[in-house]
Amino acid sequence: MKNTLLIAMLAAFFIAGCSEQPAAVDEPATSAEPAAEAASAAAETAQPDPLDEAMEKARAEMAAKAQAAQETLDAGQAYLHINAQKPGVTVTDSGLQYEVLSKGDGKTPGPTSTVVTHYHGTFTNGDVFDSSIERDQPATFPVNRVIAGWTEALQMMQEGDTYRLVIPSNLAYGERGAGDRIPPNSVLIFEVELIEVVD
Repeated sequence: MKNTLLIAMLAAFFIAGCSEQPAAVDEPATSAEPAAEAASAAAETAQPDPLDEAMEKARAEMAAKAQAAQETLDAGQAYLHINAQKPGVTVTDSGLQYEVLSKGDGKTPGPTSTVVTHYHGTFTNGDVFDSSIERDQPATFPVNRVIAGWTEALQMMQEGDTYRLVIPSNLAYGERGAGDRIPPNSVLIFEVELIEVVD
């Protein structure tokens, strides 16, 4: 009887043990490498294109230069308007403005003459951009090889004359300016002494 009971208990234990579900096997952890590669690819995609950056910088620089040129033009036009109303100032048909500071009685140059001059050049704010007077060295050049405002003015002068010229930008260096020295659309002011007509 005891043996029968023992056998029955063992059988029941065995059956119960077999009916239990096997323990779940942990899935291996997903590798981090694919995720890292995806993040790296996304980062590369998000980085700005150097060409786009260069183009945007160039556009910004062009816009800034255009704005500066317009401001210079506006300031120059205002200066010309005020200066034209001063006593002693003459405005020619081209827009050149001049004032006779002192008179000589020498020769008057023609369009192909070569002249010797002393001059002092400033912007409308008084800043000096060029001056043979400060260099203490007169300048010699052909009348037709200078800016239009000078070419016009010199042919009205006599040796010994000193004129104050206010030259609109279109008779000077215009929209292009002259390198880093003279900005686009600059009105230029010169005090010019005609020393000699060489030929």
